[in-house]
Amino acid sequence: MDGATTSAASRTRDRGPIASVTTADIISFEPATGAELWRGTPCDVDDVVARARRAWPAWAAQPLSTRMELVRRFANEVRKDAEALATMIARETGKPLWEAHAEVEQLVAKVEVSIRAYAERTSQRKLDSALQGKMALRHKPHGVLVVLGPFNYPCHLPNAHIVPALIAGNVVVFKPSEKAPASGEMLARCFNRAGISAAVMQFAPGGPLEGQRLIAHEGIDGVLFTGSANTGIAINRKLATRPDKLVALEMGGNNAMVMWDTPKLADAASLIVQSAFSSAGQRCTAARRLIVKASLYDQIVPMVKSLADRVIVGAPFDEPAPFMGPVIDNAAADGLSESFLYLMSHGGRAIKHLQRPDGTLPFLSPAIIDTTAMTDRPDVELFGPILQVIRVEDFDEAIAEANNTRFGLAASLVGGTPQEYNRFWANMRAGIVNWNRATIGPSHAAPVGGVGLSGNHRPSGYYAADYCAYPVASGEMEQPRAVIGVGIRP
Repeated sequence: MDGATTSAASRTRDRGPIASVTTADIISFEPATGAELWRGTPCDVDDVVARARRAWPAWAAQPLSTRMELVRRFANEVRKDAEALATMIARETGKPLWEAHAEVEQLVAKVEVSIRAYAERTSQRKLDSALQGKMALRHKPHGVLVVLGPFNYPCHLPNAHIVPALIAGNVVVFKPSEKAPASGEMLARCFNRAGISAAVMQFAPGGPLEGQRLIAHEGIDGVLFTGSANTGIAINRKLATRPDKLVALEMGGNNAMVMWDTPKLADAASLIVQSAFSSAGQRCTAARRLIVKASLYDQIVPMVKSLADRVIVGAPFDEPAPFMGPVIDNAAADGLSESFLYLMSHGGRAIKHLQRPDGTLPFLSPAIIDTTAMTDRPDVELFGPILQVIRVEDFDEAIAEANNTRFGLAASLVGGTPQEYNRFWANMRAGIVNWNRATIGPSHAAPVGGVGLSGNHRPSGYYAADYCAYPVASGEMEQPRAVIGVGIRP
């Protein structure tokens, strides 16, 4: 979902402006211009965690209704700051302004969804028990939760953890991606202006070192992560001997779209282009592989290429509005260019070449490559606008190819009959399985997550309430009452 693009050749380069940069600086650059946007000092991890621990008892003791009211006030603060926040997101990520506005709208929508989810998923229950007593089920917060955010949706994706965590009574230490700290800081300020203190919802800027220290800190109770599989695996490994620490991982995917029989080929082409190239391909749910029925190949692939040729790539505020902007930085663009060359040199056939008009900026064109002839296709998440096409003969082969990945986030069947969709749904190993819908844009009124290298069975979205509080069973009576009926001398 986030993190440096994985090169198919397993090579990366770290390039970018270095003038006036000290080792202590966290600096954000605008992808579309290369200009410096934000500069700050990494947080003191020990101090951040100590403040959070001091703040937690009072926050957890607040009535649930108070915490819900405060997150609703947060939504109002986002509404007040919507234009400035969307502008910052667009500048810092390079995404078109219209897409940044959509992200801000998702921040507001998340609040009421999370309130409903908490009421449904963590509801209190009372049951009769022995001796005319009662059994009660309630939920408690974990304590201090670290939220590690990605760069591609620097506000919406961390917010999907933060709001449920706060409602449940946890305090949050939020470390945004070092590639998008400015947007994260604005998000945190909206919470703080709403009356949620900077100790309860802390902005903790930093790089990988601060992230590692937060994860390993004895004072934290859990880590909520959205980002790349490599980073998620490292977190899981670090905390493998700590079952007392909650770990919720929402990672990326090598997602498949299966193209089958349909009379609506133009609509199908639009779904494919949306899935593969929205956000410059920098979505965890983006389609990376298009698996096409051989008899449809010569019809649908040229249509997809023709539509991709018309995609406008540009800066966030360009007119007419672009469909997609640059990838996050030059290092990502370099890795994607290397990956495309790797695929071509190992049996791939370019249908639409990956182009980079200006080598000093990370703008890339949508790219399409047929990898059917490759004997060993790399099972990696190419986090950018590269779509691999694979030709198959029958539906069983299509399902097998779609499942030919260690990941398991999203999959979509385009076309097909209801019976074929039932087979597809039953056999696909993924957390999101769609029919005649794009792979992208999952609803946060439903669970959002995957299996394999895409998650650890703790989906976000509506089910975030499940990992933000733990159930407590209580046997209760107003007065003690017990009899030992066996093994007692008269």
